[in-house]
Amino acid sequence: MKREIIITSDGSTTIHLPEWNEQYHSKHGAIQEAYHVFIKNGLKYVDGKTASILEIGFGTGLNCFITLLEADKSIDYVGVEAYPVAKAEVEKLNYVVELEAENKQNLFDKIHEVSWEEKHEITSNFSLTKRKQFFSEITDKNCFDLIYFDAFGARVQPDLWTEDIFKIMFDALKVDGVLVTYSAKGSVRRAMQSVGFEVERLPGPPGKREMLRATKLAK
Repeated sequence: MKREIIITSDGSTTIHLPEWNEQYHSKHGAIQEAYHVFIKNGLKYVDGKTASILEIGFGTGLNCFITLLEADKSIDYVGVEAYPVAKAEVEKLNYVVELEAENKQNLFDKIHEVSWEEKHEITSNFSLTKRKQFFSEITDKNCFDLIYFDAFGARVQPDLWTEDIFKIMFDALKVDGVLVTYSAKGSVRRAMQSVGFEVERLPGPPGKREMLRATKLAK
């Protein structure tokens, strides 16, 4: 499938798939979306001095990198990706410059260069494990405080937004754990609710009216 690097509305890059007319991040602003959905309404919402995070769709590493930059707690980060981004594509991404984090270029590079299927210490308070697997293969139970659900949209990959997938997500979270996603589709919200999540609609990032945050409450 053809892949192109494009500039989104806030000046940051993403990968565009012309055949699907789909992007790895919002065309209205990749960095803005990441901050709004995953940092403001995810990382900063979760209490505690530590947080274990599961990212569904590691992709370009943008969410991981911003989490590293913004972390006010010790982070154990697991990124799941079935089709890792190529090194040549990573080199064309402008996140370090757009985030004015040139002094952190080595960390962005390290995120992408470390081996898969092993846990690595990126900084003294941020560890990363990259797992190459399909989302349906995740078997973690009561492991995570927070899930970044950043899969391709339901329009192009509806099988990633089903009750079966959200049951896997529900099981992977600890009690009081939270899942955040850019999607606000009614079918997605109902699928989350059907497996036990308490779901709230929140104001969305630029270009989207709403997003969803789901919580695994104690029974």
